[in-house]
Amino acid sequence: MQYPTPRRQIIDYCMKMLDDGLTLGTSGNISVRVDDHVLITPSGVPYPDLTPESICLLDMAGHQLEGDLKPSTEVPFHELIYSRDPKAAAVIHTHPVYGTVAGTLCDSLPLIHYMLAPHGGSVRVADYARFGTQELADNVSAAMAGRKAVLLRNHGAACWGKDLAEAYMLCDYLEWVCKVWVIARTAGTPALLTTDQFEEAMTEITGSGYLPGSRD
Repeated sequence: MQYPTPRRQIIDYCMKMLDDGLTLGTSGNISVRVDDHVLITPSGVPYPDLTPESICLLDMAGHQLEGDLKPSTEVPFHELIYSRDPKAAAVIHTHPVYGTVAGTLCDSLPLIHYMLAPHGGSVRVADYARFGTQELADNVSAAMAGRKAVLLRNHGAACWGKDLAEAYMLCDYLEWVCKVWVIARTAGTPALLTTDQFEEAMTEITGSGYLPGSRD
């Protein structure tokens, strides 16, 4: 079995994602790129039942190299993110409540808080397509330019980073910002940051190491 350590890390973050309420049941999936291989969670397996051996090993074309279980249905968009962003080494796909709600209400998450800065700016909503399809991967491709996150219309969210810690941090902050926006929108008309205000904050955050993993 190749790559035992990242396999265990994937399982640890799956359990964290479940415990933190960023997904439920067997929904969501996590992958890690190691050299020219991708490790990804299997399809339809409860997270508490995962073992290092059950994590699927793929090549960069999506062909399964190790593992007896079927890989996640979302292999196409995981592989696409890795092909589009050479800095991406981990992808986390969640089904968070507020992120999913936000993805039904807007085409791009408004600049309601500067904690969108680590994501690269206002997070776009990828057009709806059925899960597991190349069409969904293509829609993610259109929405991800210059970002480290997307919302998926009527579906969920995905974030990626240089490692699992950064990808998870982005998932956490994205759900928090979505919650702020959804609640503010329900209460009234939220004030938004101007482009200049947001870019000033983004420069400070990305340049100063304000957040772990925020500096390239």
